[in-house]
Amino acid sequence: MAGTDRNRDLITGGPAIILMEPQLGENIGMVARAMANFGLSNLRIVNPRDGWPNDKAVSAAAGASHVIDGAVVFGSLPEALADLKFVYATTARPRDGHKMVRGPVEAGEVLRSREDAGEKTGLLFGRERIGLRNWEISLTDEIVTFPVNPAYASLNIAQAVLLMSYEWMKSGLASPHQTAFDTEAVEPAPKSDLFGLFEQIEEGLDARGYFRSETKRMKAVDNLRAVLTRPGFSTDEINVLRGLFASFDRFSRPGQRAPGHGAKSDGDEGDEA
Repeated sequence: MAGTDRNRDLITGGPAIILMEPQLGENIGMVARAMANFGLSNLRIVNPRDGWPNDKAVSAAAGASHVIDGAVVFGSLPEALADLKFVYATTARPRDGHKMVRGPVEAGEVLRSREDAGEKTGLLFGRERIGLRNWEISLTDEIVTFPVNPAYASLNIAQAVLLMSYEWMKSGLASPHQTAFDTEAVEPAPKSDLFGLFEQIEEGLDARGYFRSETKRMKAVDNLRAVLTRPGFSTDEINVLRGLFASFDRFSRPGQRAPGHGAKSDGDEGDEA
């Protein structure tokens, strides 16, 4: 499957993801996949409607078998939360009460700091159709909500888990701009290589009568050189361009002579086949 590499270390652990009475096995599987994408592996399921294990969940997990195999089913929410020290409830709707409300970025950072301190934490997600009930939220410590379109704040459960899993992973990066891989560093070519490219292109343009006057020629050459110096080409890239432009000198359009090929004089005779 694209993006998977069994030869690399698998990141696991992190906050528990608690699903409150999920309805569809496919949704549980997509939650497992989202968790695996961002290094989470502790899945807790409270009273899944279609029972557990669930073949549809396995299929939808798309290879996140370590999350599915390690999932634990609980008969009640208090049982699922019992060993945790800090839990966020996720909701898109304002709730009555006095719980702290945080955005996903701050919540991810709070979870990271608590997990690093040795605390067991969790994220509680509600049912697909009605979300969490107020009494369920009352069992948690704080609320996390997402900055979504207020007129259409309906996220499916896997989307919500994906958003918080991403923030969890991001909170552990050395920099918010860190990426999983970098482009290979390219060493700029010496100016002599670039000057050779200039000469080749300008000679070709001269041969084709591109420059109409010396004044326009100077301006056009300046503009051309400004364009070609901007990218910081490597030697290999300049060689590619020189090979490309050299091919233009070997071929001409129908009815045109290639540059440097003069017409035969009357005294020349061609070979006959």
